[in-house]
Amino acid sequence: MLAYIKGTLEIKQVDYVVIDVGGLGYKIYMSRKAIDKIGEIGNNVKVYTYLKVREDDISIFGFISNEELRLFELLITVSGIGAKMALTILSVSKPSDFALAIISDDIQYLTNIPGIGPKTGKRIILELKDKMKKESAIEELKTATTNLKLKDALEDSEKVDEAIQALQVLGYNKKDIEKVFVKLDKKNLTTEELIKKGLTLLAM
Repeated sequence: MLAYIKGTLEIKQVDYVVIDVGGLGYKIYMSRKAIDKIGEIGNNVKVYTYLKVREDDISIFGFISNEELRLFELLITVSGIGAKMALTILSVSKPSDFALAIISDDIQYLTNIPGIGPKTGKRIILELKDKMKKESAIEELKTATTNLKLKDALEDSEKVDEAIQALQVLGYNKKDIEKVFVKLDKKNLTTEELIKKGLTLLAM
């Protein structure tokens, strides 16, 4: 399993790059947004990777952050969403904005993404929310009797709840999110700002 690839950027195309590592050129499919940000030909670059293996195909998908990788892995668990559609979503949407759309049932945001209609948008929201609820329920059973002080330290506000849910959509563990939020100065921050600051702290 490949966690990341680090080497010299040799080729940049519309939907993929080639990175040279010790004389081997790895063809890596990426979102347009990630390709724009990755750097210039000849630069030393690092991309997080997802290896897709099928009987007739082995492909590598690359991401410039762990958040993009997490979102990609979640998206391909949704029925009807393949790797190419997941990259399309990442090309036009920030992970934080996408997660916020999921927890706020923002169908319009999703249908503005090329290739996603109302039915697909509803299915994405339903399946990702169900996944989040199941993981949250398991976590709450594990920590119900040991996390009272932590619970008291969190501000009981709708913004914080929404931010925690959005970060869960991106694949983060609720317990880890709450620990980060206890340390975070949440006063006067919007939900989107809470999500972005949470992402920064969780990536450390």
